[in-house]
Amino acid sequence: MLIGEVADRLDVPRHTIRFYEKQGLLPEPQRQGNGYRDYDPAVVDRVTFIRNSQAAGLTLSEIMSILSLRDAGEAPCTHVSSLLEHKLEGVQERLKDLAALEAELKQLIHEAQALDPANCNEAEICTIIPATQR
Repeated sequence: MLIGEVADRLDVPRHTIRFYEKQGLLPEPQRQGNGYRDYDPAVVDRVTFIRNSQAAGLTLSEIMSILSLRDAGEAPCTHVSSLLEHKLEGVQERLKDLAALEAELKQLIHEAQALDPANCNEAEICTIIPATQR
């Protein structure tokens, strides 16, 4: 398959295929006599796996580690499970941080609604968001 065929079939830009190849995520394709890349049809599944892995939050480095295991003939399931658990922990931590930010924003909004702009102190940038540490 030519790179355009792969890109069209997967609805991804050609440069994405080249990038994955350059990063070592895709095996180097055979070259036709004219120098064009000639990809094995299995590259479609591999690119789909890469894209789905990225959608699950995995980095290209993490994806490479999975592909390396599979290419070595090992089942990467345990490794993938571990990576996904780690991603989930990160998401849960970010959710806690976002909940704290939400509470802070609600408090600032509540305080802002109670302020009278006529009483603003010119020495401060804004009385809603302090310029000094609390």
